[in-house]
Amino acid sequence: MPCPTRIPTPRPSRHAWLAAALLALALPAAAGEVYQWKDANGVTHYSDSPPANQGNVKGRQIQHKTGAPSVTQAKPTESAECTTARSNLKQLQSNAPIGLDTDKDGKADSAFTPEQRAAQVKLAEASIAAYCKPAVAAAAAQQM
Repeated sequence: MPCPTRIPTPRPSRHAWLAAALLALALPAAAGEVYQWKDANGVTHYSDSPPANQGNVKGRQIQHKTGAPSVTQAKPTESAECTTARSNLKQLQSNAPIGLDTDKDGKADSAFTPEQRAAQVKLAEASIAAYCKPAVAAAAAQQM
């Protein structure tokens, strides 16, 4: 019968204990004002309260930041589909001729007729309504 093996339990490393101790020591310094003074032997002391019977004491106000740093509200980025739909509509609304590749050889064989252009404008507007709506709704939600 095989002998059951003992599974070692993980123990915190020395670095974790050291980090926790340093964090505990740093918490009073983050509380607000810190006092610094030298005693009769010339040893510098730091405390969150002024020393008793000490004449020359320097107090420093510590700027304590809470929470995550504030981030300026960035304009929400559009999806790739929204950007493409807007670009297509801009191109269709310009007076530039738009070629049509009917035989799929990569070269334009004919130009859009006004009816084809109007149909493509409607499709581009529908694409904008479909793909760009979430970005507009997200921007409106962030402003509230």
